[in-house]
Amino acid sequence: MTKGFSIKSSRVLEKLRSGGIASCMKLNMADSRAFEIAAMTGFDCLWTDMEHVANDWSVVEKQILAAKAYRTDILVRVSRGSYSDYTRPLELDASGIMVPHVMGAEDAKKVVHMTRFHPLGRRPIDGGNADGAYGNIDITEYIRDANNNRFVIAQIEDPEPLDEIDAIASLDGIDMLFFGPGDFSQGIGFPGKWDNPRIKEAQKKVADAAARAGKISGTVGNPENLADLINTGYRFICMGADVLGLARYFTGILSYFNEIEKKQPKSIYD
Repeated sequence: MTKGFSIKSSRVLEKLRSGGIASCMKLNMADSRAFEIAAMTGFDCLWTDMEHVANDWSVVEKQILAAKAYRTDILVRVSRGSYSDYTRPLELDASGIMVPHVMGAEDAKKVVHMTRFHPLGRRPIDGGNADGAYGNIDITEYIRDANNNRFVIAQIEDPEPLDEIDAIASLDGIDMLFFGPGDFSQGIGFPGKWDNPRIKEAQKKVADAAARAGKISGTVGNPENLADLINTGYRFICMGADVLGLARYFTGILSYFNEIEKKQPKSIYD
């Protein structure tokens, strides 16, 4: 094997393991230039999506390359499917994956089995892709470092897994529990009712379970609730989305234009 190659370290894991709090931004846009701009600002992690967004693998590959240029991690929320849907982002050199709607301990065990190498699981071995430096990393080193430097997130966004939340959190191979309030609100019958006390209770229950197991808890946040989330125990926080920022920017610019336009004569001939 060629000397000097190794699996790149995860910026998120380095920060979390040193006691820090990791920042994240979700990007729905497919263009890798959007990822490059976001990476340039200094986020620890960028989240791309294959559950709700029409990204294909060639798009995700370019997004990963754009982020890597600035040593920014890429998190891919995968679609629920076969092991290939889970492992392909990792082989493209994504820093981590998030599996949506993990419904219990057995479900989480299957995720570990498919995404972790021996001795944690039975992820299929290749090593000939970007994460393995295209075959230039010793296979033993590759397996070890892939287990240590890639993160797997179980997304908790339903009421059902809360009964087994400690069992999920304690699984070797699950690095983080990520609470999703949106689908959780739907799961309890109050979609979009963010003031429902069961959401706050579940949010704390997820963070507490992660802390007991020595794992990380993550969720979505904003400038208004960031301090509260950190006080609750969250250490990985997604602070917004590109589509929200663009919509606000466009709305503001158009509002300014419309105000100026109203003050002008109705016709250049008046």
